[in-house]
Amino acid sequence: MNEHLSGIRIHFAETMSGYASLGGSSFSDGFEEGRAAGLPLSLHVNVDVDDLKTFLDTAEHAAQLTGYVEGPLVGGRAEVESGRFMLMPNTADRDRKVMNYRVYCRNEDGERFTLAGEKEVQHHFGFDLWHDTTTLYTNLFVGHVTPEQAPQSDLLATGILSLGVVDFAKVLRTVRATDAAGNNSLAGLAAFGEFFAGSLWQIYGPSLPPRPYEAPRLYPRYTTEGVQGASISEHAFTTGDGLGLSLTRFQRASCDDVVLIIHGLTTSSDMFIMPEHENLVQHLLDQGYGDVFTLDHRGSNRFPYNLVRGSANLDDLALYDHPAAIATLRQLVGPHKRIHVIAHCVGALTFGMSLFAGQVGGVSSVILNSIALTARVPAFSKLKLGLGPFACDWLLGVEYVNPRWRHQPAWSAGKLLAMGVDWFHHECDSSECHMLSFMWGAGKPALFMHENMAKETHDRLGDLFGGISVNYYRHVLKMVNANHDAVKFEPGNPRYAALPDNYFSQASKVTTPMLLVQGQENRVFADSNILCHQRLEQIVPGRHQLHVFPGYGHQDIFMGKNVATDIFPRLLAFLRTHSHA
Repeated sequence: MNEHLSGIRIHFAETMSGYASLGGSSFSDGFEEGRAAGLPLSLHVNVDVDDLKTFLDTAEHAAQLTGYVEGPLVGGRAEVESGRFMLMPNTADRDRKVMNYRVYCRNEDGERFTLAGEKEVQHHFGFDLWHDTTTLYTNLFVGHVTPEQAPQSDLLATGILSLGVVDFAKVLRTVRATDAAGNNSLAGLAAFGEFFAGSLWQIYGPSLPPRPYEAPRLYPRYTTEGVQGASISEHAFTTGDGLGLSLTRFQRASCDDVVLIIHGLTTSSDMFIMPEHENLVQHLLDQGYGDVFTLDHRGSNRFPYNLVRGSANLDDLALYDHPAAIATLRQLVGPHKRIHVIAHCVGALTFGMSLFAGQVGGVSSVILNSIALTARVPAFSKLKLGLGPFACDWLLGVEYVNPRWRHQPAWSAGKLLAMGVDWFHHECDSSECHMLSFMWGAGKPALFMHENMAKETHDRLGDLFGGISVNYYRHVLKMVNANHDAVKFEPGNPRYAALPDNYFSQASKVTTPMLLVQGQENRVFADSNILCHQRLEQIVPGRHQLHVFPGYGHQDIFMGKNVATDIFPRLLAFLRTHSHA
């Protein structure tokens, strides 16, 4: 197939311009801050396909890049030493392709840089084809950084480059197809155009949602087989408002540095002990942290607390769950061990609230993923936060939202809702995945990048996530509307008198060092931790750290198949700084 295209070369030139700002940031923030700071950035490249047949027949659809990067961030002009362009290869999503640019360049002073950019081609709403095919989300690294090295590398700058109408017209004027003799090839030009247009039709043309698939259960629910070489024990405790919670202890050896790991809302401690790849608990044990605990708080799907319509809010976790967990942990390990906390999502938010409210103490270091003391969400998420609780309580009459609704027998309001959600999500065949995108964030998918997830993990999302009472969403919305600050839900309620109205009020007094981390593609809490770190830097400069992981989203920071190499080393480096393991 395509034998007649062998030896045909394709060439075109492209210039994209925009702005970027220093440091790890979200793409949109990087663009706006770069524009305000006067930091333009542009990419001038020639794209060359050496053999059209090979280009069309291989999955990467790769071409070579030459040219230069220009802007003050690279010291003026940096010539491309080598570069690669991939034009809409298939991704892990059924309805998403990308245009991937990666150039390794060097400026006149010999300084090396890597520009890594990606255009995301995925239909969301309206006529977004033009935006998708002309918008390059861009990261700039110091040195020559491979894709495998990127998550562990610090970002020099982040921003957005774009192709204007005039620039696009220039691209069209430079497109050439030539045969081995250097003659123009209309057949080559037509084949290249057909490939490009056909790829776009696959994404933006009409299509039906895939038939939902329910995978057979590969691992038992609540299995601990993902942790080897440790004794495992359960330690139940009771909160001050009368709920039974539990700590699970994974102990291999006596250790002066004890790690407590806390899950998010609707998940459980299962997300840290997954058997399909090296998990966080196993990694810590293998790296010398011989005493690791996981907490199942009231938001855990191991408990039935969220399967009724309730009034619990995030202050309850800050006031009751985390203090009781730390007190129980301290009783188990003794008064002199150093305690380190790693927390995710709502677990991170509420532990940060508890720490900054003075409800927990004696903690040596804290790592918080995705959200800490600020709540910023995508615009569509804010709309859902406002309408969702009302719709569930008063229109649908459901007591909780369940990612497994589509697979429930018989008919129900929840099952009809899940079927409706499936119509808007064509990226995979998992109704559970679609519902989780509906429940959290804005994206297709919202919780993670599909390419980061093992198939086994994706197949058991219905076991790893559970139902949730929607009242928690009301508290998140209140924070979003309070200039994104973590604030108390009911300031006048004497039940919460021990908590501050604004959790930032005591920030200067909290000496526990924190590492705030997040995926750059976070579609749940957006750039909440970036914003939080900026605000903390204004209050206590240099006390807390931030790391943004390119190519990662929200949940895949802990549940992704490659986290042991991409994510955990950065967390471990912070832990070692504050311990003697």
